Amino acid sequence: MGYNVAIDGPAGAGKSTIAKQVAKENGYIYVDTGAMYRGLAIHFLNLGIDPKDTEKIIEACKDVEVTIGYESGIQQIYVNGENVTAKLRTEEVGNMASVSSAVPRVREKLLSLQRKLAKDMSVVQRTLAREKDVIMDGRDIGTHVLPDADVKIYLTASVEIRAKRRYKELVEKGVQCDLKEIEKDIEERDYRDMTRKIAPLKKAEDAILVDSSDMTLKEVVNTISRYCHR
Repeated sequence: MGYNVAIDGPAGAGKSTIAKQVAKENGYIYVDTGAMYRGLAIHFLNLGIDPKDTEKIIEACKDVEVTIGYESGIQQIYVNGENVTAKLRTEEVGNMASVSSAVPRVREKLLSLQRKLAKDMSVVQRTLAREKDVIMDGRDIGTHVLPDADVKIYLTASVEIRAKRRYKELVEKGVQCDLKEIEKDIEERDYRDMTRKIAPLKKAEDAILVDSSDMTLKEVVNTISRYCHR
């Protein structure tokens, strides 16, 4: 039986970066569930849908297929057969994903896929020739998607630290941005994620709290890896 690790936390906490590194060091298959929502967000944006237009978002869910593949062990996201991985991390896509993920129909669209990926990784196993040990990160993995995960981590950091990390990342990519605007955006995402009616962001009762505000990347990876043992 596979070993499941769930990492939840707010936007900008470094969940994906940390989960990828923990997966690499422990030989797990990494599943970025947030990327699935971003894949749907790209679909909505391509259709020119306003983030607040719930009816059109629901309608657009009917003819879209979001799937996961792996190339050289790296997760790829496909929307209706198109690889959109390179487009996932823009601010526009992130904002659309944050808003649309609160729509129940959007969550229903992806929930069954997330659970299936964690419990039955046979296709990925044939591709990677590895065991079915899985690490997932997102907003509601430990509370909703994988409530019986072997290890649950709630990874967080202060708004100021998360904003500074995002600011640095964008500047290094040559993107013009404003630190205060990034802080405001993160605060708004936190509020949306924590107050949505369906599977809101919160720490599972049995999750381990890891605050990375004053920790290096290596320290966070080592801390989480210590909890991940069979």
